[in-house]
Amino acid sequence: MSYMQTTVISHARRVRRLYKEGCRVLQSHFGTQRHVFRYNAVLLRARFDENLNETDMRKVKKLLLDGERELFLKTHPQPLKFPNSPGGVAYAREPHVPDWLLDTWTPLEKAQYPEYFARREIRKTEFIERWEKKYGKVDPEESH
Repeated sequence: MSYMQTTVISHARRVRRLYKEGCRVLQSHFGTQRHVFRYNAVLLRARFDENLNETDMRKVKKLLLDGERELFLKTHPQPLKFPNSPGGVAYAREPHVPDWLLDTWTPLEKAQYPEYFARREIRKTEFIERWEKKYGKVDPEESH
């Protein structure tokens, strides 16, 4: 479940994430007017730089939580998404073709690309050797 947080995120990483998401929200609001977006992005950066040298952790924590709340409240109703990102118009448009599918090709099909399949066989044997070195050989009797 990719949406579940499984590690502790440092304060600095949360601040960087807040800044980046803030810029994305500004891009959603002012994407067609580049000069307006840049002006607001500079103002956003100035707000972050005001508290750059703050050492009181209680105040820093409150600033971060207030910033995350403000980001949530100002989120665009229809945020800008990159075409190939999840939620984008072209997400998963081209299916992922698994590598094992090439093993089903006939020898005549493989003969059309001799250099590629020769290199592929070498890489497959290297991969199997690395696997066996790391995890040991697979016993065919145990796999059934």
